Amino acid sequence: MRFRRKIGLAVVAALLAAAPARALSPDAPDIAFGAYQRGLYLTAFQEAMKRVDADKKDAAAMTLVAELLSQGLGAPQNIEEANHWYRLAADLGDKNAQFSLAMAYLTGKGAPKDVKAATALLEQAAAQDHPGAWYNLGIIALEGNGVASDFVKAAADFRRGAALGFGEAEYSLGLLYREGRGVEKDPKQAAYWLSRAAKDEDLAAQVEYGIMLFNGDGIPADEAGGAKWLVRAANRGNPVAQNRLARLLFAGRGLKQDRVEAMKWHILASSAGLRDPWLDEESKKLTPAERLKAEQVLRAFMGA
Repeated sequence: MRFRRKIGLAVVAALLAAAPARALSPDAPDIAFGAYQRGLYLTAFQEAMKRVDADKKDAAAMTLVAELLSQGLGAPQNIEEANHWYRLAADLGDKNAQFSLAMAYLTGKGAPKDVKAATALLEQAAAQDHPGAWYNLGIIALEGNGVASDFVKAAADFRRGAALGFGEAEYSLGLLYREGRGVEKDPKQAAYWLSRAAKDEDLAAQVEYGIMLFNGDGIPADEAGGAKWLVRAANRGNPVAQNRLARLLFAGRGLKQDRVEAMKWHILASSAGLRDPWLDEESKKLTPAERLKAEQVLRAFMGA
């Protein structure tokens, strides 16, 4: 099983953009967040600071200041200063700030590593239905931190995040159902949650659900449907999907046989370190004209 801690602040940014904070007055436009959404980061930083100056309890504006400082947008990057602002906003109850500060404690980014403090902050954010907080609480339960992994708690936490539509949590819950860890082994439930994660653009889920769908693992077999998910994942740069897609195109299963396209995907997967002797042998059967065409198609795909 492959579980991944979600530490990207892009998630926080998306949540901030999706739930703009209140303006300085009920009828005033939210200039700071509007500028942030349009990529006008200097304006966003300046307007957020104006909001903080006007209201020392404007936690959402503080979180925006922290986000900009953390990424070096609109102001020089300063992780320690960003954490200071996250801490101020977290103390005021802002769930996005609580989440981001927790990630700083978990990773030691601009702050000493402190799993206990991170867990407390994640629990506060999770209580406000922050999906990433639920997911990372599940990861902490799996990691154990010196004690045995708690798969039951991990499954419960992933389920809470999954119920909020968080792709990473949906994917992880699907893996637990597939392996029977923390929940009863159930291929149908595994397929269900992996399908949801795939639809929510989780790249790893798109690969694994595509393979499950192709093979009929926990779901009626659909080779064409499985191939479509592998195409999506391959185009997003996943080497496993590229490898499987090359095999399908050489064999003509789930997709019309296309040796040129198959060669393209095989080259891409191989360049990422995923070797496949069977594909190497199939590639040798291409005609010189097909090889030339494959090179042309690859260059066009790479934008060369």
